[in-house]
Amino acid sequence: MDFEPSDRVVGTARVPAGRKPGAAPVPVKIVIAGGFGVGKTTTVGAISEIAPLRTEAEMTMESVGVDNPNPETAKTSTTVAMDFGCVTIDDTLKLYLFGTPGQSRFAFMWDDLVRGALGALVVVDTNRIDDCYPAVDYFERAGMPFVVGVNTFNGQLSYSLDEVRWALAVPEDVPVLSFDARFRGSVRDALLVVLDRALDRALKMKST
Repeated sequence: MDFEPSDRVVGTARVPAGRKPGAAPVPVKIVIAGGFGVGKTTTVGAISEIAPLRTEAEMTMESVGVDNPNPETAKTSTTVAMDFGCVTIDDTLKLYLFGTPGQSRFAFMWDDLVRGALGALVVVDTNRIDDCYPAVDYFERAGMPFVVGVNTFNGQLSYSLDEVRWALAVPEDVPVLSFDARFRGSVRDALLVVLDRALDRALKMKST
């Protein structure tokens, strides 16, 4: 007796079955965004299954007063173009991660970096929450599904997730979660939430 292949569920999103055995994984582009020094490069590096592409430059005295990282991060370099990495979820899905530069003077690059992306993880440092407003505003205007991820640099939250939601004025349907950008498992869990929203949006658009 032949059985119809059942749909596969990733988180809460259902991926239609019927792909040929041995087919290449479906590529899904995810953007890692946020303000300067919040942990975007660390996020990509922690999860990527390849050596991540980084376009970093050493911070010099000329950046004083322009680029001011959180002293707790001991940051000495800055992303001047993008970060890139990838991770295979399973034999049907592969995530391609593009990290945006955090400084406002590189904002002109965002439109090119997010083109074709299905979702975004907005990384937040609660000690520099003002720096994350532009990223939240950008994805709200673009109508792109996004998740707010509060990076716990020291393993602790300075504010509750409800307080972060209120401060960023994000709707209730936008997930706000905590994660640690240094650890692969924590980054994986955050990206799976982004993937859930992206796939759910794509399937809803396809059905309509």
